[in-house]
Amino acid sequence: MSIQAVGPSRLSTLDRWLPVWIGLAMVGGLLLGRFVPAVADLLTALEVGGVSVPIALGLLVMMYPVLAKVRYDRVASVTGDKRLLVSSLVLNWIVGPALMFSLAWIFLPDLPEYRTGLIIVGLARCIAMVVIWNDLACGDREAAAVLVAINSVFQVVAFSVLGWFYLTVLPGWLGLDTQGLDVSLWQIALNVLVFLGIPLLAGFASRLLGERAKGREWYEETFLPRIGPWALYGLLFTIVLLFALQGEQVTSHPLDVVRIALPLLAYFAIMWGLGMVLGYVLGLGYARTTTLAFTAAGNNFELAIAVAIGTFGATSGEALAGTVGPLVEVPVLVGLVYVSLWVARRWFGVDPYAAQTPDGGTHESPHELDQVKP
Repeated sequence: MSIQAVGPSRLSTLDRWLPVWIGLAMVGGLLLGRFVPAVADLLTALEVGGVSVPIALGLLVMMYPVLAKVRYDRVASVTGDKRLLVSSLVLNWIVGPALMFSLAWIFLPDLPEYRTGLIIVGLARCIAMVVIWNDLACGDREAAAVLVAINSVFQVVAFSVLGWFYLTVLPGWLGLDTQGLDVSLWQIALNVLVFLGIPLLAGFASRLLGERAKGREWYEETFLPRIGPWALYGLLFTIVLLFALQGEQVTSHPLDVVRIALPLLAYFAIMWGLGMVLGYVLGLGYARTTTLAFTAAGNNFELAIAVAIGTFGATSGEALAGTVGPLVEVPVLVGLVYVSLWVARRWFGVDPYAAQTPDGGTHESPHELDQVKP
């Protein structure tokens, strides 16, 4: 059977009230971390190589359904789109770090610890949660898979070098305070392996084996709707744990959190806006434009927090700045999902729930696959 577009009025209760669930998860996590500090201690104790095992499991559950939906036989059409790839590399590895460096010094010239933490956030390009925002905004899944894979490679190669440049070299040239950054390639590679490699491999294997065994129709109309909701369950679980881990620190410094949040708000809005405008000007179409925007705006706050804690300590200002990252990023990017869906109709003149992919096929939104029954 063919899959028909499903409008917002037919979204599941979980999807329709997503901002509410995310808000409750954030508040619940903060309260849990504030009033039950043993939870944060337990999460810290369950770390392997700087990665909290419960948080890693939540991220794997979150990412697997989305990456299982990717049609990997279409990836070649993405890699051939030089406009998309070059635009993504420029936004992620030139514009993003430079913008965060500038905003950190503009908003926090008198708070070096928070400023350093924000710069670290700007260096950690998103390879995990962005697949959720992209999927909710009906972006191109294949393009998202390719771009996060590219970001993962660049992250291993460039993170330490860019950290040295933006925290030591560039401030020295400008006559500003300098700060070192000590992070191993193994720590970055482990982060990439856990948060991208495992779910990507699982998603690819699921589609390959599922289609071989029962065909694409069964895979997309029966299997995917069953696993689809687990992406949002994993997202909510991860948010609770992330905020519980630093809940006491965040709630103990409310004014500091506000000061850190301001440059982050500006950063996410500017990066998303640049991606949208650039994709529109280049004629990438809605699906790939929104993917470009979200991969540019998102950050790998898991890595940023791990690096800040490993280098400066769990109670440092750098760690607090990293923790405020998801506190701001999660609600802002959820809001930008809705803005993207509005932009699809106003700028691109398309129904985002049935947007055309560059190869002429129909882009099925996560909501369609979650709702359609055979």
